[in-house]
Amino acid sequence: MATQSLQACLLAPPADVTEVEMDIPPQGLALIDLEPGQTAVIERIYLPSADAHFLMRIGFFPGAQVRFCRRAPLGDPSIYSVDGTHIALRSETARHILVRSAEPDDFEPVGERS
Repeated sequence: MATQSLQACLLAPPADVTEVEMDIPPQGLALIDLEPGQTAVIERIYLPSADAHFLMRIGFFPGAQVRFCRRAPLGDPSIYSVDGTHIALRSETARHILVRSAEPDDFEPVGERS
């Protein structure tokens, strides 16, 4: 009986997930679409709130600059650089992060803003 309860908990979707949160607008560039070395700015995160908040705590928030570094040998996960930290994200997560393409020269170091 305990095994069935544990299995049900593991298979049940999180309480705060809604279909609206998981839908990605038809237009837009996703983080997964970047090429190695390409830099972008995060526009919006379309993930359940718990996942989105976790990503925001590690630097993936709207307005942040992100650079695609490389893919793992088998294609998943991919390595991204945010605020000088390298973070691996699975493609399923990266496809729910919308970005706009940008050049690295478009950004100032944080300490040098006026």
